[in-house]
Formats: sequence, structure tokens, C-alpha cells
Amino acid sequence: MDAWREEQIQSLLTAKTDTEFFVTLSHAANVLGFDYCAYGMKMPLPISKPKVVMLSNYSECWQQRYLQENYVAVDPTVVHGMRSVMPLVWSDEVFAVSRPFWEDARAHGLRIGWAQSCFDARGVAGLLTLARSHDSLQVSELRDQSLKLSWLVQTAHHGLSNMLVPKLMPETSVNLTPREVEVLRWTADGKTSSEVGDIVCISERTVNFHVNNALIKLDAVNKNAGVIKAAILGLL
Repeated sequence: MDAWREEQIQSLLTAKTDTEFFVTLSHAANVLGFDYCAYGMKMPLPISKPKVVMLSNYSECWQQRYLQENYVAVDPTVVHGMRSVMPLVWSDEVFAVSRPFWEDARAHGLRIGWAQSCFDARGVAGLLTLARSHDSLQVSELRDQSLKLSWLVQTAHHGLSNMLVPKLMPETSVNLTPREVEVLRWTADGKTSSEVGDIVCISERTVNFHVNNALIKLDAVNKNAGVIKAAILGLL
């Protein structure tokens, strides 16, 4: 293990809060030659308006501007990150679909950048962005730093999601019994309680008992919502 990675592991492991973790993450990015670091995390729930967390050391002016203009809706790096886990290097071509946003970012000193997303089994998505105002990213630099950058993406997501997800999405701590999982799976396939009972050899009343218990654990208002939430959380 190289000295850089060993140092970062020790620093990140001792972080006790997401703020402390992010400061350490920003330092690691700085050592790799980036002035700015940003991490965005999107929860899979609620489906209608997923919870989003954004951490960055961008200037206060740019952070406010980004929120006021709702740039997250037109940011090409976010669009790419939700579709692919391949790293993306900023370029005029990448931002061609959102020129006003690109020009505004450059006016705030954000000209050179790199981003890569990460997803986990709970459906939580994360996007690490590293940026600087000068010195373009050369192929040689990306080649030399690729393993460290990929490691940083995975480590950032693992650390921050472990700290933030339990607070923002407590449903991830739900433990369904094998029988509850079984009846919800058949329910997800469109089976009625009566049909599920016939399939697993229990009464319809018992099926409903297990379904209701699962709904209480999932804090779901009805059967459809419970099945969807359980599926999204990877419980089925």
C-alpha cells in the first residue's frame, strides 16, 4: 500500500462526523492537485422527492449561486453520474448542452474538473467532483492518478453513506423476517393475499398478518408503497 493511501485511510477512519470526514476528503483531493472537492449524495427515498446531501469547499458565492439557479437540474456531470460510473473530465463538449451554467462556473474560477459516481446496494447514489482553476488535466496525470481517484470515490461513498444514510433514511435499518420477505415478493408479482396463501401454504389471514407487520416496519401507508420501498431498499 502506498504512503498516500495509508495516510488517507488513517485520517478518514478517525473522522467522527460527516463534516470532519469531508474536510479530510478535501485534503486528500488537494494532495492529488485539486483545489476544490464536492460530494453529492442522493437517497432513493422518498421516490417523489429524494433526499439530497451536498458537501463542498467551493466558495460561498458559487454554492449560493448553484442553489439559487437550481444548477443541479442542468449540470451535465450530474446527468452523466446518474447514468454511468465511468469518470468524466470537464470539457467544452461536456457542457455544450448547458453553456450558461458552464460560463457561470468558469467565472467563479471552476475551469478544470473531474467527476465519478458510485452506487450501493441500498440504492444510494454518490458523485465525487474534484476541480481547480488552472492546469488542464493531461492524459499522463489521469493515468498516473487513476487508481487513487477511483479509490477516493469508493472510500468517500462508503464513509459518508455510513454516516448520513442512517440519519436521512432510517428505513435502511429495517429487518424483515424470511416469511415477510416471502409474502412481499409474491405480492410484488401481483398475487393477492389469497393466492399467496395458497402458494406458501398458509391462510390468507396469516399472509395479511405478515404483510401488515412488514408495512409497520417499513413505515408504509399501504401494500403497494410497502412493496416498492422494500424493493428499492434491496430487501426482496
